[in-house]
Amino acid sequence: MDKLTGRKNEILEIARKLGRVSVDDLAEHFKVTTQTIRKDINDICARRLLTRIHGGAVVSSGIQNLTYDARRSINREEKSAIGRAAAQLIPNGASLFINIGTTTEEVAGFLTDHEGLLVITNNLNVAMALYPHPMIDVIVAGGPVRRADGAIVGQSPGDFIQQFKVDYAIIGASAIDEEGSLLDFDIREVRVSRAIIDNARQIILVADQMKFQRTAPVRIGHLKDVDIFVTDRLPSAKVSEVCALNNVEVVEVGGPESEAPGTGE
Repeated sequence: MDKLTGRKNEILEIARKLGRVSVDDLAEHFKVTTQTIRKDINDICARRLLTRIHGGAVVSSGIQNLTYDARRSINREEKSAIGRAAAQLIPNGASLFINIGTTTEEVAGFLTDHEGLLVITNNLNVAMALYPHPMIDVIVAGGPVRRADGAIVGQSPGDFIQQFKVDYAIIGASAIDEEGSLLDFDIREVRVSRAIIDNARQIILVADQMKFQRTAPVRIGHLKDVDIFVTDRLPSAKVSEVCALNNVEVVEVGGPESEAPGTGE
């Protein structure tokens, strides 16, 4: 295919900056019809540079993750709903791990009214959200801090986490495939996530349906490792079957259905 030029190239640059683009917003920005923007987006998606979703598109991923700000901006309402629902599963007086991720941070934001929690995390954003609350004790795993998003990664936090056995783990993933593999980009982060899974009595996965439209190269684990999966919506019957076969309880909080590349609104 020819190289993108003009408006299509600018659409791609906007998407890379923000993480996602909206048909309506782009039509207003470029002063063209929504039909014109849909054609542009479909062309870009055909080149596998963006992935089509309801109302727009998101950046396709492969070996490199989106920026932290872009990840925070994608599906913010859905992530908030997921965070609220997951927090409701945690009783007062519980101990829990919370790992890296913008969705796990949403869970932390809804835990602030809980009492008697012990939270162990390798996520500085989670620690900053929870430490001011007197009824929540926070322990931060030590190690190198990833400047891009406040993640503490590597061998040290993994070794630290293995000293504990907690009631719950709140985990996220950068991508999930239809076979149920949980995937991420950074092997150092994955080491910590695996330690968290191995040392919690109940695993709660929090991820929106967009994670099924992304890819990442490093395997964290599988849906069979998960007890409860809190999401906005399962993307397909195949994923639903994987959850059922592995006795994963699914909590769907609702949200728009995603679209395949090249489809209309």
